[in-house]
Amino acid sequence: MCLFTLSKFRKYLVVFYKFLLCFFEFQKLNLKIQIMLNFVTMNEETPRQKKIASVIQKELATLLQGSIRKEGLSNLIISITKVHVTIDLAFAKVFLSIFPSASALDHLKALQENSFKIRHDLSQIMKNQMRRTPQLTFYVDDSLDYIEKIDSALKLRENPITDPDLLPSKQKK
Repeated sequence: MCLFTLSKFRKYLVVFYKFLLCFFEFQKLNLKIQIMLNFVTMNEETPRQKKIASVIQKELATLLQGSIRKEGLSNLIISITKVHVTIDLAFAKVFLSIFPSASALDHLKALQENSFKIRHDLSQIMKNQMRRTPQLTFYVDDSLDYIEKIDSALKLRENPITDPDLLPSKQKK
């Protein structure tokens, strides 16, 4: 009788083991599907995200321009080209275009160091519109420099489209 129950127990154990394998394979598949869905929806912003991003862009531009005027810097222009807000509205990526571009990294570093103060000032301005102000991360938007490089490459006598070796990135340093 003891052997019969052991063999039955083994059968149940094997069935349970197969069930667990199937269950975990399903969980892995489910996790992969969720990751894929998050990746697909990550690129699309909801209307609320777009609205919050535009409000942050407008208020942050006003705040930065006001502080530049207050400091008396006449040779600095900072414009906010784009703001991306996460789905949970906790983080915001702020893309800046800084002129003159030679000192862009210095100004970006200063903005990153003072991002907590900028966030506090922004929260004071937007306290009636938002419950919680997102954490700000600043990036330099170098798309204008990139467009300028493409234009200058196209204005050359030699066409880089027909001869890719003429491109600066293809040339050996």
